[in-house]
Amino acid sequence: MKTLLLSLFFTRPTRWGETIPPSARIASGSAVFLSLALLFYFAFSRLEYGWGWSAVFAYREKFLRGWLTTVAISTAALVLSLAVGLAAALARRSGFLPARYLARLFTETLRGTPLLVQILVFFYVVADAFGVGNRYVVGTLTLSLFAGAYIGEILRAGIENVSESQWDSARAVGLTPSQIYRYIVFPQVVRRSLPPLAGQFASLIKDSSLLSVIAVSEFTLSAQEVNAYTFSTLESYLPLALGYLVLTLPISLWSRTLEKRFHYAT
Repeated sequence: MKTLLLSLFFTRPTRWGETIPPSARIASGSAVFLSLALLFYFAFSRLEYGWGWSAVFAYREKFLRGWLTTVAISTAALVLSLAVGLAAALARRSGFLPARYLARLFTETLRGTPLLVQILVFFYVVADAFGVGNRYVVGTLTLSLFAGAYIGEILRAGIENVSESQWDSARAVGLTPSQIYRYIVFPQVVRRSLPPLAGQFASLIKDSSLLSVIAVSEFTLSAQEVNAYTFSTLESYLPLALGYLVLTLPISLWSRTLEKRFHYAT
């Protein structure tokens, strides 16, 4: 019996290629799920709260529209933030000093100030000065710049983690700088940067909730409005948590798959 339990719940940890028997996966997963289910069941059973799901269910279309808006904004911001981050990382390594200092100022300023303040400044000050009144465009760009500052540092760290001997070897065989980045540097950067990039992408999706301060009708604002209409706080915000989990969990799973695909012995 003891041997059976050890085989179901214990295995030697390895970084890659770990083979876990299906029985052990099912047993361990079930144990974790049941433990968490019992914990939350106990917590909610002790809560004296009159649930009113019917009132919130009447606003299901509002939740769906807000969720789709969050998906659209987050997708656009993810793509743009990657471009901003890559530009910032390359500028930090540029031989042109003004570009290097500008990238450093950009990175330190956006990483060192709250996103909420940045949204307000970009929308009510910068966008207004240039005559841009579309709050969805401004919100997406602000998220992209904010996440791009973090992504830039992630990519820069990955680039600088490539040993100098590899750079010298690539130059010795006649590769151009663009070829060095394409064939030598970026494949290694992608592999090493996937875990922090996945975390940053998940944070970006959740950070989009702050766009409600400029009346962007995304998922969080929809939940706030439904709560104001129905006075059903938990019923309004529990679907909010589930909706964000549906968006962030696939990113983590996808990044783990890519990590295994890009893994190679060094």
